[in-house]
Amino acid sequence: MSLGVDQRCRCIKTENRRIGKLIESVKIFPPSSHCKDTEIIATLKTSGKVHCLDPAAPWVKKVIEKMIAK
Repeated sequence: MSLGVDQRCRCIKTENRRIGKLIESVKIFPPSSHCKDTEIIATLKTSGKVHCLDPAAPWVKKVIEKMIAK
């Protein structure tokens, strides 16, 4: 029976390419009892597809800083 809560990590692999200019929005999911990793999920402007980003990548940190500054 499902309670509507995902019991595992959302991101299996992360995007390594620099796609900062293509990003429309970003959601950050902190570590939880279901996933030990911080997960950053970006939605692209053109296609609406979602990509998991590597939180340790320098370009991802810059994207997050810019989003927070807005």
